[in-house]
Amino acid sequence: MTSFLTTDIGRLRVIAFLEGLSLLILVFVSMPLKHFYGITEISTVLGPIHGILFLLFIVITIIVGSTYDWKFTKTTWKVLLASFIPFGTFYIDAKILQPLHERVVG
Repeated sequence: MTSFLTTDIGRLRVIAFLEGLSLLILVFVSMPLKHFYGITEISTVLGPIHGILFLLFIVITIIVGSTYDWKFTKTTWKVLLASFIPFGTFYIDAKILQPLHERVVG
C-alpha cells in the first residue's frame, strides 16, 4: 500500500478505488436498506463521503493529468468520464491507471 501513496498516480488509484467502493456500498447496501426498511443512517453518512471522494477524484485527475502531461483527448477525458459511469473507476484503474503507475514506479 505504501507504494501507492508515494506517487500521484498511486494516490489517484486509491481515491478511484475508494470512490468506486463507496458507490457499491451506496447502491447495494445503503439504498436497499433505505427503500425497503426505512434505514437512512447509512445513506446520510455515506452519501456526502461518496460526494467528497467523487470531487477528489475529479480534482486529483486534473492535477495528475497536468503533472504527467497527459494528452487530454487521449487520457485525461477518459479518466474523468469514468467517474460519471457507475463503477467506471474500477475499469479505468485496470486499463489506464495501473499501467501508468507501473511505469512510474518501475
